[in-house]
Amino acid sequence: MDKRLPALVELERKVLWLSTWMIHHANHLRPNGDGMKVGGHQASSASLAAIMTALYFAVLKPEDRVAVKPHAGPIFHAIQYLFGQQSRAKLEGFRAYGGAQSYPSRTKDADDVDFSTGSVGLGVAQTLFSSLVQDYIRAKNMAADRPEGRMVALIGDAEMDEGNIFEALMEGWKHGLRNTWWIVDYNRQSLDAVVRDGLWSRFEAIFRNFGWDVVILKHGALMEAAFAEPGGEALRGWIEACPNQLYSALTFQGGAAWRKRLLDDLGDQGLVTALIERRSDEELARLMSNLGGHDMPSLLKAFEEARQHDRPVCFIAYTIKGFGLPLAGHKDNHAGLMTPSQIDVLRQAMNVREGHEWDEFEGLGLPEDDLRAAIASAPFISRGRRRYEAKPVTVPVSLDVSLQPAMSTQAGFGLVMHEIAKSDTEFARRIVTASPDVTVSTNLGAWVNRRGLFAREEMADLFRKERIPSTYNWNFSPQGQHMELGIAEMNLFLMLSALGLSHSLFGERLLPVGTLYDPFIERGLDALNYACYQDARFLLVATPSGVTLAPEGGAHQSIATPLIGMGQDGLAAFEPAFVDELAVIMRWGFDYMQRSGGEEPAAGNWLRDDSGGSVYLRLSTRMVEQPQRTMTPELSQDMIDGAYWLRRPGPNAQVVVCYTGAVAPEAIEAVGLMSEDRRDIGLLAITSADRLNAGWSAAQRAREQGEAQARSHVERLLADVPRNCALLTVIDGHPATLAWLGSVEGHRTRSLGVEHFGQTGTVADLYRHFGIDAQGIISAAEAIAPGPPIRHLRVVN
Repeated sequence: MDKRLPALVELERKVLWLSTWMIHHANHLRPNGDGMKVGGHQASSASLAAIMTALYFAVLKPEDRVAVKPHAGPIFHAIQYLFGQQSRAKLEGFRAYGGAQSYPSRTKDADDVDFSTGSVGLGVAQTLFSSLVQDYIRAKNMAADRPEGRMVALIGDAEMDEGNIFEALMEGWKHGLRNTWWIVDYNRQSLDAVVRDGLWSRFEAIFRNFGWDVVILKHGALMEAAFAEPGGEALRGWIEACPNQLYSALTFQGGAAWRKRLLDDLGDQGLVTALIERRSDEELARLMSNLGGHDMPSLLKAFEEARQHDRPVCFIAYTIKGFGLPLAGHKDNHAGLMTPSQIDVLRQAMNVREGHEWDEFEGLGLPEDDLRAAIASAPFISRGRRRYEAKPVTVPVSLDVSLQPAMSTQAGFGLVMHEIAKSDTEFARRIVTASPDVTVSTNLGAWVNRRGLFAREEMADLFRKERIPSTYNWNFSPQGQHMELGIAEMNLFLMLSALGLSHSLFGERLLPVGTLYDPFIERGLDALNYACYQDARFLLVATPSGVTLAPEGGAHQSIATPLIGMGQDGLAAFEPAFVDELAVIMRWGFDYMQRSGGEEPAAGNWLRDDSGGSVYLRLSTRMVEQPQRTMTPELSQDMIDGAYWLRRPGPNAQVVVCYTGAVAPEAIEAVGLMSEDRRDIGLLAITSADRLNAGWSAAQRAREQGEAQARSHVERLLADVPRNCALLTVIDGHPATLAWLGSVEGHRTRSLGVEHFGQTGTVADLYRHFGIDAQGIISAAEAIAPGPPIRHLRVVN
């Protein structure tokens, strides 16, 4: 017998008790002033108690990374408590303010969380992309002194309904996935129902088709021993044919129900009847619930065999939802809570004395010293806390770009990246790009030509090899710095999340840049939010955008993405109009991605810039005349803070036009025409509505807390604008993006933008249709701030 088994069995009991008690305490014992449901998932946690005990106390190494099934968060917190990496106060505060999180969180939990989980399926796919990132880093010899780790996901079987899991499987196959374990908690119950019969065989076929090993853990040691007895094969056959619903129902009903059903179905068959009759009701219930996912010897054997190779492995572990609890098997147990009387029965069965519920070794059957020694010997914690730090990569003082008289911000982005690609610096080597099958059309082609596509093995560009003329040289090699992805935007954001955590997971700093069409941000929005929630760091470049993508029609035009940029925590959103703005913002962005300072806002702009984050650039394919100007430190700082004056308003200004992004030519033309009769008119160039708004909100909070001198960047910009002056805002996006500007100093405001789906046509057609052309701007200005008629109005074609 494995000498670890006695301690592991006892630790499993303790983990089950602590997770169950944690949820009970939160719902029944802790004061609940507002009367809101606290909740928790006692049954969903119980089904993973044995698997997680085996992993954390025996199998996992320090280099391994784990995404825990969201509803098994209490099991994770209990294990961390036994490791000494979680406090009793946090457990007592489970789902309370400042307590242990409902679902494991990298940024909010005090214990050693590798991947945040919560939105189902995303943590699973994250492990796959993190494995690809580990391969990328090792191919570059960046982490040669560290052993390869397994990226492990613990998956509820109902999570397998999530489409992003299967999108990720395809990407993993294309990139030669290794060192990944997905462990399916096949308890055959979802949130509201019982999982369809035969589903495991479909899973098995899918995984095998994508090159994974599949290990099925169905029968535990007790079952296997029973099958070896006379009559055992008949019992095996009944178990294999038993429908999921019936198996769950009989598990809930217990030994007597098992006996009656087995004898009724199998009839008087002599040997099998004797096998059943030799066991008491309690023994029979224990036998029939001895599935592979609860059998410690089977789990240890399967996991340790899988460590002998680096192929991806899917473990389908048969379990019982609520295993070891009185609600085991009941179809309503997902969010069900044990009653106080049920907890008392469990407490007695666990030998836990009242008042000792949180004691680490209370009620266990081995000496405390032996259990402490077993915990201390767990390989997983042998090197302490496993979150790395990486030195920042030095960013150039400025990013070079050759300005042309007229160009788009998308083209400018491509030129900036090409200039970086030509340099032989650590900064250039640490950049890694990714795109969902739109590499060329988002202007990354020149970068890829110089830096190459990444693959663990060399693969030549067949067109080039066959001497077929092509603009692009796409060779795959371990030296490449572009991750070629399929068209699924969800995979792009999960890849950016994995790349953007490389400094913490693997101790090596990468500077990820992802590009896509702006409207398709919404297709991957769940994964984008997930990446930011984990505090992953990346530069997201979205282009083309808005109805400015005129000929492609409404399906390829974006409306709400500026609001997404403003509303997404952990993401600084910009929409530059000119390429010199873009170069300044990109340079700042590469530095901002690497910051990890405090949360206190800076007095200058009242933004938490020291804490860092990710950056979103909403760019355009529209050719725009570029300004000829000197980039001073003051001007560049204004661009980073969110806005600057292109034309400062005079003391008698009646209207100020505030624009962002590709509508710059219309705003400039409208102001030029109106200025013939309105001499003091102002023109405010907004590079980041997001940062202007965030700084304003923070400054207001600071004043409310007694810092009377707090003033944000937008407040300083608008401070001298006369109170009777009107603000007219314009954007190729939802007008609410800038509508709040009037609240800063109390100016009446009219906001122009796009609120409805566009259609095909020219830019002039669509700008005219939505009233964001020069004439529309002038008409809106006349309505909100009547003045002399404009004498030389002309319409932009």
